[in-house]
Amino acid sequence: MTDGLAGTASPAPLPFLAAARAWRPGAVPFVKWAGGKSSLLPQIFPRIPKRFGTYYEPFVGGGAVFFAVRPLRAVLADINAELIDAYLEVRDDPAGLMRTLDRYRYDRETYYRVRALQPATLSRQERAARFLYLNRTCYNGLYRVNRRGEFNVPMGRYPEPRRLYDPAVIWAASAALAHAEIRCASFEETLLSARAGDFVYLDPPYWPLDVTSSFTRYSQLGFTASDQQWLKAQVDRLTERGCRVLLSNSDTPFTRWLYAEYRIEQVHAPRPINADPTGRGSIPEILVRNYE
Repeated sequence: MTDGLAGTASPAPLPFLAAARAWRPGAVPFVKWAGGKSSLLPQIFPRIPKRFGTYYEPFVGGGAVFFAVRPLRAVLADINAELIDAYLEVRDDPAGLMRTLDRYRYDRETYYRVRALQPATLSRQERAARFLYLNRTCYNGLYRVNRRGEFNVPMGRYPEPRRLYDPAVIWAASAALAHAEIRCASFEETLLSARAGDFVYLDPPYWPLDVTSSFTRYSQLGFTASDQQWLKAQVDRLTERGCRVLLSNSDTPFTRWLYAEYRIEQVHAPRPINADPTGRGSIPEILVRNYE
């Protein structure tokens, strides 16, 4: 597989190597995230260019691909301000964050008291600790907000005592994030600074397979068909600039139509979040590339 953009001449080799072409023990996501890519890494990782400039991930979520690649330079972003607070605290003060988490217990009273806290009244470290606590103790680690932007996922049912964090995971993630630029920003804002030779991995809220399978409400605004089309327009612009782009999405007629001019490959991913256990299984997704 070459690294050149489809239909364009390959740019000159860049002086940095993205990652060794095999995994090494190291950082993994420190949050559980609906749609996380840990299970798809064996299919995503070989498709990542061997050389690139800056790594961009504007829908960072759990960051499984970032932590697997461990690029030398990265710009990570998300519109979810509480998630970004957690990334910043893990990068900047992991010890203080863990001390704050140590104040919480896994029980019903604590869960609903912490859930009711207003993030705007808390320090960044307290917001990050609240976010990670809820992520570890809510139902399936699902992040969902109502139209007022309030987190409204019920408490999960886990064996006690519930471990709220793994120190080794936090420290390894902190080291991996040490040189990353972390932004709370929209995908279009984030991608404005991407230049020729950079690599962009896009993992947007997926287009729903049906009316019952949508988990696109990562903010109170949701992610609509117009957003999907606007994202595709950004892929076109990145391609024109000479950026390499890899995108994940659901395998539907709409997404295949949207990216028909690019290279589309079907992969299969587990579906762990479903109220009906019989609905949990392997489902097709697509990986879209603008390079060979």
